[in-house]
Amino acid sequence: MNPIIAILKEHNVSDEKVAALFEAFTQNPMMAMALVQELGIPPEKLQQLMAVVMTQPHLIKEATDELGLDFAKVQEAKDKLNQQ
Repeated sequence: MNPIIAILKEHNVSDEKVAALFEAFTQNPMMAMALVQELGIPPEKLQQLMAVVMTQPHLIKEATDELGLDFAKVQEAKDKLNQQ
């Protein structure tokens, strides 16, 4: 299992919420960040999750593949975020 998804599952985040989080990330990364904060993950684990994402960005692609989402949309969202 993808480490990002594993951390979310460790904190009892449902499959639906995991999929919604990555779907939100493909459409609006800032909205996704707000959703992450609403999941009730303790700050130290949230920091660990963000460190994984920042140091191993390829895991985002793996997670989107695992969830059956379109990684091209994730890349578009990243590009939009970088333009802001």
